Amino acid sequence: MRGEELQKRALLARALVRTTVARYTNDRVDPRSLNFKKNGYGKPEIYWQIEDDWQPPALHFNISHTSSLIACGVAVDSPIGIDVEEKKRKLKHHILAFARRYFSSHEVEYLTSISDIEIQRHQFIKLWTLKEAYVKALGRGFSASPFKTFTVRLKAAAKRGIPESRKLDSKMAEINVESLGSEDHTNNWQLLLLQLAGSHYGAICMEKHNTLGEGDVPIKLTTRRTIPLVEDECVGTDAVVPIGGLTYCI
Repeated sequence: MRGEELQKRALLARALVRTTVARYTNDRVDPRSLNFKKNGYGKPEIYWQIEDDWQPPALHFNISHTSSLIACGVAVDSPIGIDVEEKKRKLKHHILAFARRYFSSHEVEYLTSISDIEIQRHQFIKLWTLKEAYVKALGRGFSASPFKTFTVRLKAAAKRGIPESRKLDSKMAEINVESLGSEDHTNNWQLLLLQLAGSHYGAICMEKHNTLGEGDVPIKLTTRRTIPLVEDECVGTDAVVPIGGLTYCI
């Protein structure tokens, strides 16, 4: 990579992946010994080399980074996609012109209906983050799952009949994804939208049938603030605020 900052960011990302994944092995695997492979679309996956009777957990991970934050999402028994974007991110092109090029007609119509330019920019970033997490969870990436082939809908939360202890803030948006192509994967996935440290939006996409089981049950989300090999601590909802989807933080 050209540039010292890019090189540092890449090293930090690799260290974050290794130390985070290793945590889920109960210290049986040294972060340095982890091996990785890529699927047919280039998405990195863990490649376990088993030397005894130990059965490794069915871990899936995904990573995303900006100039000021790197995020690594790990899930058990479920593919995962994650994306983070800076809330102050400035776009080189006009929002609606850019949206018409990449987004579905419904998403363009939704953004067009927002008269406040700043709110429109924030909603664009949220949609982009959610769509990015979805295609990464599919394991295909943008080239194999263009953003125009599906629609993400953000709408006010509806009553879902979930237990009282797991009811969500009424301000949280409900998120649905609808396929516009011949292939429909949208019923298998759940999307979560988060605000990170007040400065970033984050989106997580996970497969429903493994994470949720029967019924509409929120995903457990444990979050940590980490500088690999230096600092590591659990953080609560002050630092990570759910603003869309079904989730509860632990």
